Amino acid sequence: MTGYAALAGTLFIGLLLVVAASGARRLLAPRDPSPAKLTTYESGVDPVGEGWAQSQVRYIAYAFLYVVFAVDAVYLFPWALVLRNPDLGVASLVEIAVFIGIIVIGLLHAARRGLLRWT
Repeated sequence: MTGYAALAGTLFIGLLLVVAASGARRLLAPRDPSPAKLTTYESGVDPVGEGWAQSQVRYIAYAFLYVVFAVDAVYLFPWALVLRNPDLGVASLVEIAVFIGIIVIGLLHAARRGLLRWT
């Protein structure tokens, strides 16, 4: 039961800190809204046109490739470091083979869609 009390106490203290920080910001932050301050901008450039614009769907493909390459690095490096442990054995090798197989399927899918062409 003491584990739950520690968890509840940690959650309560975290919530208390968030409420205290929000209250301090509300009390201490200067308030001087003006039309210039309320306009949106990006990188210091004044907005032109409507606020709604179409975004490029092709960037999802680059996000997919990033996930494929980043995720394999995140899991392969720690696996390679603990590979020296003799207790891991064949099970670890099979698990990493399945993981690499899934990564290869993702790369084949990206290659089939033409995402790996540089020109």
